[in-house]
Amino acid sequence: MQQWYLDSGCSKHMTGDKSKFLSISFKQEGHVTYGDNNKGKILGRGSIGDKDILIIHDVLYIEGLNHNLLSISKLCDKGYQVIFKTNSCEICLPNTKEVMLIGKRINNVYLLDISSPCSIGYLLSKHDESWLWHRRIAHIIELRTNKDIIEVM
Repeated sequence: MQQWYLDSGCSKHMTGDKSKFLSISFKQEGHVTYGDNNKGKILGRGSIGDKDILIIHDVLYIEGLNHNLLSISKLCDKGYQVIFKTNSCEICLPNTKEVMLIGKRINNVYLLDISSPCSIGYLLSKHDESWLWHRRIAHIIELRTNKDIIEVM
């Protein structure tokens, strides 16, 4: 499971868990400063996600960081629209405004599971009849085709 917090105060995507990366380049690049003015050492940067479904690039690997953080401002800078609702949030594609990811609100925090097909069900084409058939009978299918790859820089 890859639970990621959507963070409005975070200027970069970041994690302290090396196992979350698909690829990583280790290079000490300085520090990030947290809201309480403590600092975390940047040990590298890389890409996270699922290589067949969703890839998010330019994620910092921070020494000692205990949470996985996705920067709302970084997503918005890339043209994605982030819509917050009472119990969920949606991240929409820049050009089509189609929903790319759906997060859940848990204890006043919005969380995304970027490895779960349930979080990215909208990535399938609306014209894919097999998806419609499975959806009608309440089956969850695993999304594993190359045409469904979305990359977030």
